[in-house]
Amino acid sequence: MSVIRNSVLVGGGTGFIGSHVCPNRITWHDLEHHGLPTGTTAVVNVAGQNVLDPTKRWTTGFKQNVWNSRVRTTAALSKAIVDATDKPKSFVAISGVGIYEPGTSKEYVEDDVTSEFDYFSKLGIEWEKAAKLPEYITLCRQITIRSGVVLGQDGGMIKQLYLPFYLGLGGPVGSGSQYLPWIHVEDLARLIVFAIEKDGVSGILNGVAPQVITNKEFTNVYAKALWRPALFPLPVSILNAIFSKERAKLITEGQKVLPRRTQAVGFNYLYPDIKSACEELVA
Repeated sequence: MSVIRNSVLVGGGTGFIGSHVCPNRITWHDLEHHGLPTGTTAVVNVAGQNVLDPTKRWTTGFKQNVWNSRVRTTAALSKAIVDATDKPKSFVAISGVGIYEPGTSKEYVEDDVTSEFDYFSKLGIEWEKAAKLPEYITLCRQITIRSGVVLGQDGGMIKQLYLPFYLGLGGPVGSGSQYLPWIHVEDLARLIVFAIEKDGVSGILNGVAPQVITNKEFTNVYAKALWRPALFPLPVSILNAIFSKERAKLITEGQKVLPRRTQAVGFNYLYPDIKSACEELVA
């Protein structure tokens, strides 16, 4: 589903992130058959199947759905821009920090070279390739936001964590020492708008908060905001059983990602630290 607000077309606008950007709808069928609506000045894609849906088994079919919901939708919007007589001024596409290899020492910034090492890195690379417009299209700025874990009351990780933490059953995943690159959903929505409106901004932006934290640090702050203990570590083996080891890596491993260019181009965060973000999440 694609969504239009004023002159901005948003792919995936009915989802967790997109619903924070705009409310009115058109369909992917409309886009395919009629192209960009007249007067479109910016295009955004935030479409994507929820990878960590615990009701879905990590099958070949589900992997393909995840792939198509990101790569094919982005390619469809890219094609619509190429085919449009009047080009939009900007194209903002989302990818993920899964493009960076997990680890406990290396820091990643936007200029780091990426390479394929697993399913999610390959997905990220192909996702970003699908968003790349031909070089002859020079009047449409391209921005790719590599999003971290998105925190918001109405979706994503918090929606799954709220009940166990509220019942006092929350705790870190494994040792909790893995990094958790994160961003508040309102900041991600604001970053998208910033990228659309800020002339001169192009290329890769890391969509993560400036405060680098571990899973254990997040757990402690979130539990404290709820006035609950966080005494029950979640064994990695359980997550591997629920999600499969390949998919569980999104939770059990993490990357140290810094928003160097994001800050350098002038973006200011509403929730730059996990304390202020968690306090809003439970308000």
